[in-house]
Amino acid sequence: MPQLFGKSMSRGAIAAHAGKLGQFAGVRLVTLADGLERGVRMLEFRTGSGLRFSVLVDRAMDIAELEHKGRAVGWHSAAGFRHPGLHDPEGEDGFAWARSFSGFLVTCGLDHILGPETVSTESYNYPGRKTARHGLHGRVSTIPARLTGYGEAWDGDACVLWAEGVVSQATVFGENLVLYRRIEADVGGDEIRLSDRVVNEGFLKTPHMLFYHLNIGHPVLDDGARYLAPIKDVIWAAHQARYQAQGVGYRRAPAPINGFVEQVWQHEMAANAAGEVPVALVNDRIGLGVEVTTQQQQLPCAYQWQYYQSGAYVMGIEPSTHHVLGNNAARDRGEMIWLGPQDTRHYDARFRVLDGAAAIAASEAAIRAIAAQPDDDFPTPSGQFPQLGGR
Repeated sequence: MPQLFGKSMSRGAIAAHAGKLGQFAGVRLVTLADGLERGVRMLEFRTGSGLRFSVLVDRAMDIAELEHKGRAVGWHSAAGFRHPGLHDPEGEDGFAWARSFSGFLVTCGLDHILGPETVSTESYNYPGRKTARHGLHGRVSTIPARLTGYGEAWDGDACVLWAEGVVSQATVFGENLVLYRRIEADVGGDEIRLSDRVVNEGFLKTPHMLFYHLNIGHPVLDDGARYLAPIKDVIWAAHQARYQAQGVGYRRAPAPINGFVEQVWQHEMAANAAGEVPVALVNDRIGLGVEVTTQQQQLPCAYQWQYYQSGAYVMGIEPSTHHVLGNNAARDRGEMIWLGPQDTRHYDARFRVLDGAAAIAASEAAIRAIAAQPDDDFPTPSGQFPQLGGR
């Protein structure tokens, strides 16, 4: 039964208090109409608890805004939510992706993640194309979805807000990968549930890589905000020699810094008895945080991205199918996921707003019960990348 406005409300009680559920909660399809965002379809979700988020139908059904009781959780970059028709995915030596990078959830993949690379295409059996050049984090995030449905679904006195769409990343002489995405949130709830299914709908053996770029901004991110994770080992750190010079470790965020150089970590996470890995960023001063939970078997690797530059102030929680070593390294190590015809991979994630000190404390206790993260702000990376099995 939904908890709304400090009390439990049955379906009948909700109906008695308003002409439509939309007075309190619902899903609405709108179209943005100005500037670089013109023409982008967007689904607006409101759960009635103060949780509001928007799903960009024309950008892989990723999540743009995320806020709770008027307080922002998700991050916006200066690039905005650019219409895919105005995006050049092949430009700037593979870094044009950054000109369309914004929002709480940006999906990376479906056949490439991480930095620009040139890889073999021999599995596609086309003599005229021996290699492919991939840009930063792949192509999927700026592909429009085919919206297959959205709305409110009642089951007794419980109501789920939902949306589904299909995102096709395909070419002749190459991949034919399709992402089937469902997003849910309960009326009265503070959690978003994401269910993804990636299918090779072609007939050629195709590489598959994926990670979720979950970007958290101010006010959750602020001076003193804490990163909580069940870390067994700190495996890798980019720009390691510069960390101590910048004075920023992995555990606590600083205020915005002009001239900050991005920092990236890869952590080896432990999972709870259900195989889940919860990670959170919390701001104790304002009693607000966000917790990201994924399945270790589905997304065995975890990155932490810190970009505390003034004007682009953000921290990313990034569960991944592969190590940060990249596409060619995954092939060389025998860790690439190769999908045959109709082969499928499933990914499930939950994004929960932590509202208040009690919710933050409960999340922290649950994470620490799995594994205690290092107390050192600058742990020395082990450099030990575990072999990824079950590919």
